Amino acid sequence: MNDVELNEQARNLVLEYELDEAPEKVWRAISMPEFRERWLPRRELAGAEPVSTAPGKEIRYKMRDDEPPFLESLVAFQVRPNNDGGTILRIIHGLEDERLAPRTPPAANSNRLWLMRAA
Repeated sequence: MNDVELNEQARNLVLEYELDEAPEKVWRAISMPEFRERWLPRRELAGAEPVSTAPGKEIRYKMRDDEPPFLESLVAFQVRPNNDGGTILRIIHGLEDERLAPRTPPAANSNRLWLMRAA
């Protein structure tokens, strides 16, 4: 595992599966709405269409929680062949909702108004 992969895993939930089915069949299951609906219903998606697609290799969907606070995330499904004629399916689930971004106070020399609160 290289530094890029380690950094990716620190920010995201990364799952990898070895499947017996051919990559073309797995690709159909994750990219065609009539097949995808069986395991990833439209109600769990923030939009019915994928955010991006690299045909046969990767597809990304934006998802939204069905309960408050309705956080959004981006899920990438990557497909590649393994050495046995099957497929390696990698799922990268990244929570990217801005409401979860760390809030850092401005630097002391930022010339911004700084308010102090009593504890």
